[in-house]
Amino acid sequence: MPSQVTLTVNGAPVAVPLGATVAVAMAIAGEACRTSVTGEPRGPLCGMGICFECRVTINGRPHCRSCQIECETDMEVRTDQ
Repeated sequence: MPSQVTLTVNGAPVAVPLGATVAVAMAIAGEACRTSVTGEPRGPLCGMGICFECRVTINGRPHCRSCQIECETDMEVRTDQ
């Protein structure tokens, strides 16, 4: 059984420990999840799916809360940046 999975974040491969959330992959990749209406980078705030600051597009599905979704092999994550 593998101890890590590899996914892509904005087209770049990222390896994370098995069981890590997409928010962790975003942090490892050094990517913000989205930008605010004033252009500031946004990332996970609450870490439990309430604030919606960590929204990303996963496998073409928009507005996914990255702090609530475990990484899977070959998952494609995109931000609005």
